[in-house]
Amino acid sequence: MDYRAFADEKIAEIRESVGDDLAINALSGGVDSSVVTVLGHRALGDRLKTVFVDNALMREGEPERVCKIFAEMSIPVECVDARAEFLDALAGLTDPEQKRNAVTNTFYRKVFGDLVQKTGAKYLLHGTILTDIEETVAGIKRQHNILTQLGIDPERELGYWVLEPLAALRKDGVREVAKVLGFPAKLAERIPFPGPALATRIVGEVTRQRLDTVRAATTIVEEELADSGAFQYLAVLLTDKATGIRNDRREFGQIVVVRCIDSVDARTATAVELPWEKLHRICERITAIEGVNRCLYDLTPKPPATVEYV
Repeated sequence: MDYRAFADEKIAEIRESVGDDLAINALSGGVDSSVVTVLGHRALGDRLKTVFVDNALMREGEPERVCKIFAEMSIPVECVDARAEFLDALAGLTDPEQKRNAVTNTFYRKVFGDLVQKTGAKYLLHGTILTDIEETVAGIKRQHNILTQLGIDPERELGYWVLEPLAALRKDGVREVAKVLGFPAKLAERIPFPGPALATRIVGEVTRQRLDTVRAATTIVEEELADSGAFQYLAVLLTDKATGIRNDRREFGQIVVVRCIDSVDARTATAVELPWEKLHRICERITAIEGVNRCLYDLTPKPPATVEYV
């Protein structure tokens, strides 16, 4: 595929579809939403309003980091504090699909619905890719950004039209578009991160305390495996607990799972055979997190596993 021609075509399509109206999009900092942001900005200029929704589920320092990167690209991003809304919506939920639906409904019907009304935007630019559509339609797991493919009419139910310029691409194709758009490598090659964010890496209920734990573990894993060359790496917090010893006393502590995979487009994946020295170092750092006394490494390929746990 000629990715330069693809980018030019999508810029023209966005400009034609939106016309003289306003559009809005949510930027997460991942490569999909970042590419859509730049395509939309080049098509519409200041008629595209880009927001970063702080949902309390992101990596450490993510809002500040993302806004800084795009400010350097001369694209203004407004940070919207919606932490309370998302945490309230997730409270008490343990079922994976209920959690994903809570994130989706809070984002589209409440937080984004309010933003659309305030801005008068008629269009939402979406970073949906082909893998998102396939996994949702097949019933494997509901991706938060899938609407029309499930029979949801955004214009009738939410008050705006949705444009999905990347819906024909997989992750490797999106990275190629990022390159022709001139993205810095730190953005074009960034590892995938799910739309529902750390909610997909907490098995069971999402609470502030459990988020703090998995966020700390995520920082460790991403620091340790940044030079691994892997497609994706992550930390997961389980609901199970295990007996351990800390300061010569019994501790019934939490269990964190580390996952590191090789893949091209996330349809299939295999576990990376990390050196023992690296695994020991990760284990040592993760079990130093308060309340965590077990660290496991996941060797399961996709299939039968999916990349994320929830």
